[in-house]
Formats: sequence, C-alpha cells, structure tokens
Amino acid sequence: MLTDDILKYALHNAVKYGGKASPGAVIGKIFAEHPELKEKSAEVAKEVNAVIKEVNKAKPDAQLKQLESLAPELLEKKEKPKTHELPELNNAVDGQVVMRMAPYPSGPLHIGNARPYLLNDEYAKKYNGKLLLVLDDTIGSEEKNITKEAYDMIPEGLKWLGVVFDPKLIYKSDRMDIYYKYAEELIKAGKAYVCFCDSETLRTNRAEMKICEHREATVEKTMDEWKKMFTEYKEGEAALRIKTSMDNPNPAFRDRVIFRVCEREHPRVSNKYRVWPLLDFSWAIDDHLLGITHVMRGKDLMIESDMEKYIWDIFGWKHAELIHIGLVQLEGVKISKSKAKKEVMSGEFSGWDDPRTWSLQALRRRGILPEAIRMFSLSFGVNPNEITVPVDSLYAENRKMIDASSNRYFFVDNPQKIKIANAPEMDAELDLHQDFKERGKRKLHAKQEFYVADELKKGKVYRFIHLFNFKDGEFVSKEHDTELNAQLIHWLPANEGNAETEILMPDGTLKKGLAEKDVKHLKIGDEVQFERFGFCRLDRKEKDKLVFWYTHR
Repeated sequence: MLTDDILKYALHNAVKYGGKASPGAVIGKIFAEHPELKEKSAEVAKEVNAVIKEVNKAKPDAQLKQLESLAPELLEKKEKPKTHELPELNNAVDGQVVMRMAPYPSGPLHIGNARPYLLNDEYAKKYNGKLLLVLDDTIGSEEKNITKEAYDMIPEGLKWLGVVFDPKLIYKSDRMDIYYKYAEELIKAGKAYVCFCDSETLRTNRAEMKICEHREATVEKTMDEWKKMFTEYKEGEAALRIKTSMDNPNPAFRDRVIFRVCEREHPRVSNKYRVWPLLDFSWAIDDHLLGITHVMRGKDLMIESDMEKYIWDIFGWKHAELIHIGLVQLEGVKISKSKAKKEVMSGEFSGWDDPRTWSLQALRRRGILPEAIRMFSLSFGVNPNEITVPVDSLYAENRKMIDASSNRYFFVDNPQKIKIANAPEMDAELDLHQDFKERGKRKLHAKQEFYVADELKKGKVYRFIHLFNFKDGEFVSKEHDTELNAQLIHWLPANEGNAETEILMPDGTLKKGLAEKDVKHLKIGDEVQFERFGFCRLDRKEKDKLVFWYTHR
C-alpha cells in the first residue's frame, strides 16, 4: 500500500535527520520506487504532507520504535551508500571501528566542515562502529576564541546532516587533569622542559638547529617550573615544550609547544584553569585513551599527526590509523569562520544563520537539504588533494531533490506598472509544475494593467508568458508566433491581491517585489520555484509581506 511506503520512508528520513522528515526527500523515494505515480504527483504530494505532519509530531525515540516495527530493514547498519562507494579502511574490523569528530567551538559548522564529518559518519556506519563527538574546547588563540553558542550549534548541525554520534558528548575542558598527568610523565621521563625564550630567540634557534638554553634543565627543576606555570608565570612568559630532534627537516616540528599559560576566561569552565594543552598533545592522549582506531582529518593537519605518532612512541602506545583528506573549496565562495564571527558580533550579519556565513544553520534556512550536502561531500571520495569545484555542483545535487516537489509561481522584482492598450481581458491558466500536469494549475486574471520587472525597449516585441504579445505598450496578438521573435517575460496582473514579497539573497541583499496571490497560502518551510528567478524557501510570514530565502537557480 502506498500509505505504508510513505510512512516507512517518512520515518526513515526523520530518524536520519534529527526527527524532522523532508517532503522532497520522501516524494523522491516514492517516485523512484513507483515511477508511474508521477502522473498523480499532486495526490502523492498531498498524502506525503499529511503523513509527514503526523510523523514529525512524534518524538525521535517513538519514530525509531515505529520504524523498527514497520521496516526494520531500513535500519540495517551494513547498508552502504548506493552512489559513492568508499574505499576500505586499513586494519578495520567490523564492529570494532571507533572514530571521532573534533570540532573547535569557535562557531557553528559550515559547508567546508561537512565533508570530513560525513566521511567519518559513513565509515562508522559501514563498519558498524562508533563515532564520538569531542568538543575540542581548549582555550584557543585570542583571534580564534570559543563561541558559547557553538556548544549547541555544532551537535544541532551534525544531527541535521544525519550524522549519528555517541549520545555522550566529550568536552576537552573536562579532561584537563588527564592532560596534566601525562605532561608530568613526559617531564619525569626527561622528554619535556619549560621554555622562557621569546619568539625571536625561538625562531633563531630553530633556524640554526640550536638547542634552547632551558632544555638541559634537570627533571626536578623542570617540574618546579611546570608547577609555577599554574601559579606564577604570566601569559606568554613560559611554555612547556616537548623535546624533539633539532635537525628535523621541518623547523616547526623542532621542540613544539605542548602547554601554554592563558589567563582568559573560558566560556564553559570560567577561570578554573590557566595552563592549556595544544591540539597535538591533547589528541595524542585522547586518541589513545578513547580507543580511537581511525582518525580522519584535513591534510593541513599533517604535522599534528606526526606529533601524535611521536608522543605515542614515547609512551609505547599502538598507533591509530591516520587518514588525511584535502580541502574542498567552492569556486567564488569565501568561507571564513573568523571573519563571519566578527560580522556576527558587530551586527553586520543578522546572526550565525545569516546566509553569508555558509553555516549549516544558514544552508538549512536557504532550503539546501542535508541529503544534497551528503551526496555532494561523498562525491569526492577520500581524496588527499585540494579540490576547487563550482558551487553549482552542490546546487545541482539539491536541485534534483527539490525540483519535483516545488510548485512554480511568478515573482516580479522591483515591479514597474505598465498598461497595454487594447489588451483583451483574459484568464491565464498556468501549471503548478510543468512536468506534473495533474498537480493542478493556478489562475491569473489579466486586464490591461500589469507589473513587470524587465526594462522594456522601444520597438521590441515582448510576450507575457502564457498570455499574449505586445509592442510599445500596444497589444499585438494572442498566438505564440515564433516569427515575431518575441522576448518572453513573466508578469503579474495589477490590482489582483498580489503578495508583497521579499527574498533574502545569499550575499545578504534583499530583492523586493510582488508574487502571485496564491503564495499567501504557502506554509513556513515550503519550497517553490519562482519562474526565471530561482528556487526559494518561505522563511516567515509578516503582517504585510512574505519573506523567502533564496536557495539557488
């Protein structure tokens, strides 16, 4: 029965994506399984919306329980991606793979972060393993500091993407005493020392492969200086360094800092700690203690990986498998969390979901589906090379998923009223979707006055779509005569209850105009295609207007 199919796919989509099923994704599943139903798309869409309305009322645990009863095969953990098969992991044992995501909470995740986390998710599912979410909230630099809201926005974004992680979140700020314990073990083993060199001296020593004068301090003296880092030494005055080879080919690897003093207040633990570990040290400890078997990270963190292996060897610990992937950049799109944070804090951006941040929260409001982000991210596989792709590659994946469920309407940007002399009074019937005729039509009653967005040129023939031809403000003919070489333009009848409409564009600008009166009946979250303009998602209804967010062409 169709209702059962709709229900199981709606439940499956809700379970995967944080308890809220997407009509477009469910309709796509139904049409893929029952292509003959495309001729009855309006009826299918109506039934899908009704079922999803009920499914989304239920709590996630109730949705999961119902799906287990109705279609347990959809929960099969060994289900693999149907479109992009990932290569096998080295030394991966089914049921024993443990992976982790380690976002630094300086803001919400953005489109650039999605790929490594989705790959972690795919591999954890592929091997029936576990995926941990560890908030890497060591204090960070003054320029790149922690944003309190990120503690909630990061897991929220991951759940929306359908990433399944262990429900118990791990915070590095809760594990400070563990890091101190292992730092002291390094000191006792003669593998670390407290350094007081300024940055210029440090650069000179590294360049000349010269050992720092503080490196030869006794274990007792180093331990005493280490303790003073917690009580006496000021920020920037002392740092704990790990002893490496001063002739290492990479100068940055020579005696790297593993702890430093920072007196800034931490948004989660306040001023409880003033000595903080750096990323490579804390991860060397945690990847071992948390039982991580495979680490997938950006290629830009190669030196951190080398440092982890160096520390594991000091303690005699087994190495986790380290996989590095290259950055995927969107052509023409500049994504900077630090810059976005400044704009959010200054008020130039409306918030972290401002479309210019490219955060997952912003993409969600624009109408980009999580399934599209997943397909886009997985299409590059586990590639160590840097990749730059057109942003339309992402949009193309999304377009496939929203096209069938998006009704068509006219929107006139910056509307100009014109009058067409001798124009007949007409009722225009336009398809709600050109590929699904049975979905129905919308009707526009035309007289002689119209709203248009195009700049009309003297002496040129124009044709109102589905209506008539005109030239220089005079009616010409009804028939679509190709010999007239008329330019097609969309239009709206004047004085017909058109909807005041604003559309927020990805660059933060607003398009103001009018849309067909029928858009007033849309629900918040509905996706439409404004013909010759693009796909848009209804974000909110205000007293005197509708506000959409632009999705893409």
